[in-house]
Parts: sequence; structure tokens; C-alpha cells
Amino acid sequence: MVIVEDDPMVSLLDRTYTEKDARFQVVQTFQNGQAALEWLSVNPADLVILDVYMPLLTGHELLRELRSRQISVDAIMVTAANDPGTVDALLKMGVVDYLVKPFTCDRFQQALETFCRHRAAVTGEAVSQGALDRLFSPVDAAPEHGTPKGLQESTLERVRACLRAAPAEGVASETLSKQTNLSVVTVRRYVNYLVERGEASSTVNYDTGGRPCRLYRALP
Repeated sequence: MVIVEDDPMVSLLDRTYTEKDARFQVVQTFQNGQAALEWLSVNPADLVILDVYMPLLTGHELLRELRSRQISVDAIMVTAANDPGTVDALLKMGVVDYLVKPFTCDRFQQALETFCRHRAAVTGEAVSQGALDRLFSPVDAAPEHGTPKGLQESTLERVRACLRAAPAEGVASETLSKQTNLSVVTVRRYVNYLVERGEASSTVNYDTGGRPCRLYRALP
């Protein structure tokens, strides 16, 4: 993650709140948009925490330049700029979230969580409707009528527990089968349901030296 903020106190606050989440690491901080642009032009980054009002190059100008250069980085705005024109323009540029100063730690963490949901939704071979529902309507994404017919809540919870305990890269259905004492076919039914709900994600590991393996992991 990169922080672009000209106020040293706010920059420190951004870093402090970020480092509460072990999934993130601040690799650079900048006090103006021009320096950030030069660095991001040659260094990859997943996310930038971005102010609007800055010297040399505003946050809006920086984001527009990054998009024009096709530099793939997500942005969370943390700024005092709350006039409708600025907010609308930045939302149309695809910012992940928009925080108006002053902000709380909980709201900042919520923005990081939104970014993680976004990344998880677009990971894998195809994006499921459940993942998109979780991304755009996280409160309403869960089914209204409980566990679907043919799935047991107790078994579902066993699978959830194994996914939560899995390493960061994920776990194969064969491993889940051994951990839960369920058949591989049954495990796949349950994990596919969790993927559809947006509670889990699936990726394909091609570095097995043989046949590619699908890995599953729990989403936060």
C-alpha cells in the first residue's frame, strides 16, 4: 500500500490504522501527488490511500494520470473534499471507497475490508453472482431462508472452520475431505455453496508440477 497525504499527522494516522490489519503493509508515503506518480510509474502497488488537496499534483489529477497511463492500482480517498462535483468525479473514476475527514478507525477498517472484498470477488477464473452480491450489497448478500435443502448446517460449519484455519494460499478439496471425514464430492458441494455466498473464494494453482489444483480459502 502507498499513502499520499501532505499532512504528516493524517499520514501517520493512515499508517497506524492500516498496520492494525496484518493483510496490509505500507511500502511508501508521499506528501505530494507528483512524487507519488513518479514512484507508481515504475513500482507496482495494489492500493493507494489518497488525499485530494495536495501540492504539485492533486489527488484527482494523480488518479486521472494513473488511469491514463493504465497503471493498475486501486484507490481509497481520505480527504476533506466533500463538494458534490469532486466526489462524483472521483467515484466515476472507480475509487474503492471515499472517507471524509475526520474519520474513525472503524470506518477506515471498513474501507480496507471493502478493498479486500473487491479483490476477492475478481480472483479466479470467473466471478460468481454471490461474490458480486457480497461486494455490492454485503448486508443483504446472505440467503433469507437458511441453509439450502441437501446441506446440513453442522456440516457446513465444519467446512467453514477448516477454511478459516487454512493457510493463506488456500486448501484443496482433497485436504478438506480428510479434515472433515467427508467425500470429496460432498466437500465440493459445500465449498461451492460458500463461494456462491461470498464466504469463500476459489483459485487455481498451476504450480503443482502436474495437474492444476483448485484451492479454497475463507473470505474475511
